[in-house]
This record gives sequence, structure tokens and C-alpha cells, in this order.
Amino acid sequence: MSLDGRLAPAAGGPAQLGGKGDRRVLEEALAWADGCLIGAQTLRLHGNTCLIRAPDLLQQRHSQGRAAQPVAIVASRSGQLPPELPFFAQPLERWLLQPQPGSAGAPGFSRCLPWHDWEQALAGLGGHGLRRLVVLGGAQLAAGLLQADCIDTMQLTLCPRLLAGAHSWVPSETRLPLGQVGWQLEHQQHLGDGEVLLRYGRAAL
Repeated sequence: MSLDGRLAPAAGGPAQLGGKGDRRVLEEALAWADGCLIGAQTLRLHGNTCLIRAPDLLQQRHSQGRAAQPVAIVASRSGQLPPELPFFAQPLERWLLQPQPGSAGAPGFSRCLPWHDWEQALAGLGGHGLRRLVVLGGAQLAAGLLQADCIDTMQLTLCPRLLAGAHSWVPSETRLPLGQVGWQLEHQQHLGDGEVLLRYGRAAL
């Protein structure tokens, strides 16, 4: 995100934030994960999701007996996604979270699970073996998970740019529970090109 906490320019659209160092730590997070959560609007905007490309990380997952890529889990209230999105041609497994999944499933997705609230949805994903999850965005997805008190760790990359505008990584109208107010810095790392990785964990109350 930008120094002023934005994910996109004031006019909207992809910001293309992050360099090689940011890409590496993102791929490391994906290599750790069983699945990655993506909001439907973010997917419509970007067209695809991030894939692990680093040979050492692909080998790591292979040696662990895991698929090359974590499962991509799309959260969509409507379930309506353009079938021509490049996402549907990417080499990974796709699951859909939807309030009322159709009995026939959804085209392009190998599994459709109910999404009534985040506690229930995450329990359902865990029941199918997806316990380690990375949240890729966007802002509404992050806000919903924070409001539901379902985020344990935040990994943020600060990029040396100012974007201004309304596209904050957490919408300004978001109201958080008391337990989400305090966070503790667990790790910081210079990524090059003026970018800094910050990892925060939940602070004890």
C-alpha cells in the first residue's frame, strides 16, 4: 500500500504498487498458505490472482506433497463473474464463497461453499482442509474480516508513493471491535526500492 494507506489511485483502477521484494514476500506467504481469499470486485478489476513463480517455493510445496498453488477462494455475494477473466485460465483450483450457492455449482469453480458470516465460512473452509489462509484483498473483504475479528496477522508492504483519494486499504466507515485496535510489531524487513515489510500480530489486551 502507499504511504498514505491507499491501494489504488484517487481515480480508481489498479495502482501497480510493489516491486520485486514485495512480490517475493507475497509469494512466500502464498507458499505457506492452504488458500487465498479474494474479493469478487478486486478480481473483476485485476482479472487474475497472484501465482507462485519462484522455483524454490514451488519445489518447497512439491516436497510437502501440496499443489503448486494454494486454492483461490473468491467471496462473491452475487456469484456473477465474467467467464472471460484470465483468472479462469490460471493453473490453480478455484472455490467460491456465496450466501446461497446453487445446487449445480458455479461455472469455473470446483467447489461452492455457503457464506453467511465469516466465522461460519472460515469454519467451513477449515473443515475442507484450508486452515492457513492469506487475504489478498480488496478493502471490503479486509474490512469484513476485521469486523468479524477473524484476522490474526497483518503483513503490509509500505511503498514510497502517495496516492490520496478514498481507496484506503480499510474503508473509512469501518467500525472495529475493541480487540482489533491494538497490534504488536513482530517483524520488519527492507525489501529494496524504498519498500518496507511490516508484520503485526494481535496485541494482548
